Parts: sequence; C-alpha cells; structure tokens
Amino acid sequence: MLEIRNLRVKYTRAEVLKGISLTVPESTVVAVLGSNGAGKSTLLKSLSGLVRALPGSSTKLAGREIAGLSPEKIVAAGVIHVPEGRRIFGTLSVRENLRMGAYLRRDKNGIQADYEKCFALFPRLKERIEQQAGTLSGGEQQMLAIARGLMASPKVLLLDEPSMGLAPVIVDQIFEIIAKIKQQGVTMILVEQNATLALSACDFAYIMMTGEIRLSGTAAELAAKDDLIKSYLGA
Repeated sequence: MLEIRNLRVKYTRAEVLKGISLTVPESTVVAVLGSNGAGKSTLLKSLSGLVRALPGSSTKLAGREIAGLSPEKIVAAGVIHVPEGRRIFGTLSVRENLRMGAYLRRDKNGIQADYEKCFALFPRLKERIEQQAGTLSGGEQQMLAIARGLMASPKVLLLDEPSMGLAPVIVDQIFEIIAKIKQQGVTMILVEQNATLALSACDFAYIMMTGEIRLSGTAAELAAKDDLIKSYLGA
C-alpha cells in the first residue's frame, strides 16, 4: 500500500531523516519505534506533506508517487494523519469535528455509513455528540482524533503516539479500538514509544535511531529481541 524509499528531511542544516526506506503492506499495522528525537514524528509529517522531503525521496501510495504533493492532495489520495497531541478543534462540537474529517468527501451515503462505524467503535462519542470537544477528557479527545481521521476514509492511517499522556486503563481501550480498526482492513502506521504495546498491536515494526532505520522485522521477531530493543530505545 505504501512504499517509502530514501526519504530524507532537513531542518535548517540538520538532516533529521537520513534515507529512510520502509514498506507498509495493505491491511497491516506497521509500528515505528524509537526514543525521543529519533525522527518518528518527522517521518509521519513528511508522509502527510506537513514537512517537505528532500529531492530524491520517494513515497508511493498504491504505486502512485505522492512525495511533493500538498497536504490536502495527500489527504485526498487517502493518507490521513492523526497527529501527536490530538489537535482536535476544541471550540467545535464532537459532531463538527467528525464532519471536518470528511470535508473533502462528497459521498453522502458513505459519510453517513462512516458516522455509524465511528459510533460503533466509539460509543462514548455518540453520547457526547453535541458536546464541545475541548471539554472532553484526554482519552475521549484521543478517540475523537482517531474517529475524525477515519471519517476521511483513509487508505493509510498515520497514528502518532496515541497513548501519550493517557491513564493505563484508557491506553488499553485505545489499543483495543486500534485492533478493531485493523480488523476492518485499514492499513496503519503506528508511531509509539511503548514498544511492548506497539508490538502487541502490529504486524511489522521498524526501530529508528537518529534518523535511520536500525532494526526491522515482524512483531514476533522483534518481541524476541527485548534486550536489543531496549538498547535502541534507551529503556
């Protein structure tokens, strides 16, 4: 579904991504792990067009080159970014936030069907449909951020640190929902600092360090290399 080759990104003089290459098969969850400063969030920002990649970088979505496209064209192509920190529209209602997720779509029947799918995944959001989003709890806001992404009908969903700042019981709920989304066939890239949690949810994983891929494999292969993973993550 997504093929990334030689992805390079620079901030001023510092090269943050140094030729990243990875593959995301259709209907799989691929985790990207690494300590703070490894370049994980920059990777997602570059995939969604928020950060420009250097010439020679390639990102293909189902064979189509999307590197260099504007963020709105990348969204229209089907790559949807759920950013770190949720970034919901706090002054809008839950309903309005979900509607914003579908702002490029014109298929009314499909939009309505996706509303129902979101409410099945996130019944709490249905209970708070007219509530101002900024008054939701942290866990509810994360649920809303993911649901808003799903309303865009993604081909690839980019999830950046969905467990950040949440109580363990809420984190468990979020990852149960991610498992359900996977069962629906949605392809995902999951950036997550909690390696154990991420490996339990993904099919494949890549470990980043200082802008480079240092280790990769299936979730089972990497879970068996616990000591090595900890050395890369600084745990």
